[in-house]
Amino acid sequence: MSGQYYVVAATSELEEDGQMYVELNGEEILLCKHQGEFYAIAYHCSHEEFALEGGLLQDGCITCPYHGAEFLLSDGSVQAPPAFEPIKIYPIRIEDETIAITTSPE
Repeated sequence: MSGQYYVVAATSELEEDGQMYVELNGEEILLCKHQGEFYAIAYHCSHEEFALEGGLLQDGCITCPYHGAEFLLSDGSVQAPPAFEPIKIYPIRIEDETIAITTSPE
């Protein structure tokens, strides 16, 4: 059962490789635009719980700006250590130039 989606931003608020902090239902989320797609991922790295915001977006991944752990934006899987645990990703919908996210798994 899918949860309720909440509009968090307009698509025009994020430029290519842009990032935006979002807090929704007590969860900290990093909204990213990369290669024309929007992603909603956990705000903190699974390695040391430092913010992923400001990390390099490249080849479909985000690199933690502190220790270099790398995660796939589409599924949160680890692509490079020192992290070993994936990060959470959030379902996202784009409708009428708005970005909506849910914190409930689909």
